[in-house]
Amino acid sequence: MAGDGEIEYLKKNVKLPTYEETLDALSSLITKRTRADKSNKGDQFDVLFDYVEILDLEDSISQMKVIHVAGTKGKGSTCTFTESILRNCGFRTGLFTSPHLIDIRERFRLDGVEISEDKFLAYFWWCFERLKEKSSEDVPMPTYFRFLALLAFKIFAAEQVEVAILEVGLGGKFDATNLVQTPIACGISSLGFDHMEILGYTLGEIAGEKAGIFKQKTPAFTVPQPAEAMGVLEERASELEVALQVAHPLDSSLLNGLQLGLQGEHQYINAGLAVALCRTWLQKMGHYEGTYLDQANSLPEQFVKGLTTASLQGRAQIVADPFVNLESPGDVVFYLDGAHSPESMEICGNWFSLAIKEDTQHYGSLKKQPYESSNVLNTALRGPNEFLSMNSIQILLFNCMSVRDPQLLLPRLIRACANHGVHFQKALFVPNQSVYSKVGSHALPSSDPQVDLTWQLQLEKVWKNLVHEEKDSTLEESKEDCEHSMRNSETSIVFPSLPLAIKWLMDSVQQNRSVRFQVLVTGSLHLVGDVLRIIKR
Repeated sequence: MAGDGEIEYLKKNVKLPTYEETLDALSSLITKRTRADKSNKGDQFDVLFDYVEILDLEDSISQMKVIHVAGTKGKGSTCTFTESILRNCGFRTGLFTSPHLIDIRERFRLDGVEISEDKFLAYFWWCFERLKEKSSEDVPMPTYFRFLALLAFKIFAAEQVEVAILEVGLGGKFDATNLVQTPIACGISSLGFDHMEILGYTLGEIAGEKAGIFKQKTPAFTVPQPAEAMGVLEERASELEVALQVAHPLDSSLLNGLQLGLQGEHQYINAGLAVALCRTWLQKMGHYEGTYLDQANSLPEQFVKGLTTASLQGRAQIVADPFVNLESPGDVVFYLDGAHSPESMEICGNWFSLAIKEDTQHYGSLKKQPYESSNVLNTALRGPNEFLSMNSIQILLFNCMSVRDPQLLLPRLIRACANHGVHFQKALFVPNQSVYSKVGSHALPSSDPQVDLTWQLQLEKVWKNLVHEEKDSTLEESKEDCEHSMRNSETSIVFPSLPLAIKWLMDSVQQNRSVRFQVLVTGSLHLVGDVLRIIKR
């Protein structure tokens, strides 16, 4: 394969820097400017084509068989389903998503597997050195995300993928992935309010930015949307002679008794969009076999396998902490979801509430989790009656970016949980462990006791006001076994670091042996990634 040949050439002729040195070089591309800086808009979009020319990618990108997906919620899940379906149909796939949770290589997947370190290093420096050599005042080095998008195009071209599935990073019209001029199909997942400081403060404005990925006469699909958003999508589609179609949520009966690989009822919306995109891609590529293009009342076996085996970290993910002795009655389970918009917080609350009520089933599935512990099996062997009789406590571990409004996020989460009779006994607010200006496994802040917690204290204030408004009966009699200090302490704590919050959790588990701690981690994909990184270690 051409990609492997190029890798071998680089290995033999170039002494590549180490992985950490490579991540330092990538970090140098992160701008100090805030995402809300108005000068970001467009940010000289046309310079992207200069980068493409420098990297000699014009022909490769124009010939790439792309599925392009934008949206506020669910675009990553839609891309994951899409890739899994087409891989199970026998095609060589390339998947570019963002953000990563633990390792930057998660963003680049070949045949469903993140790119190897050797290949990443070789392609990275192939691109970096060429761009650096040709950079000038008019064509400066690309910024962080732009470089990653260009790197994805290079990787997919060299590795000769048959289909490239691209998730938009932010917006659509001015996103670096929008270099693609002739995609095979475009998709718009659920729209809502996020990144308003950049995309606009109405659903119409946001929809207009997302619709920027539509291309002349290229098939496009979306999911059921609010009227204001749908009107703008339809208007933009009409201008480009695009036959915009609405993909309806997948009928669960089509999965032959199996479950989607990604949990949560909302995933049936994303799965429906993925199926429509895959069918269109197959048809446009000349794969007319009836096996792929059956009517809406059935799904080919490859589609079912793709949908039921898809996996994506940090979205409705359940992980038992491996460091806790689960042979004893007390334990802790993390429920991780990177929700960070008002709509997704409500979805997250519904998922969490249903998930903790299906505790017994989840412990069976936890055996499949990446950070499994043999002790999980011992716990599962207790039997369902003892399992269900255990007391449980719900803890919220939360942070969000300061550009987001906690007054819009936290109430939606609290109400969604309360509607299911679920109330948090305590909320923990922490700064993210990772540093936005640094990429890498060692990109951790110093343990500075003077860390600025102004934002976390603001989050806690919002939380306390919301809890005060709730009825004063959030602790049930069934939780009497919990330590007196737990029941009567404040409803929230601000920690100066994530490790300290995790230590507090572990200590609480040891002090409350008869209680299961069910910890919802949400508000930020960065926070979710940080928690996963700690658990993995």
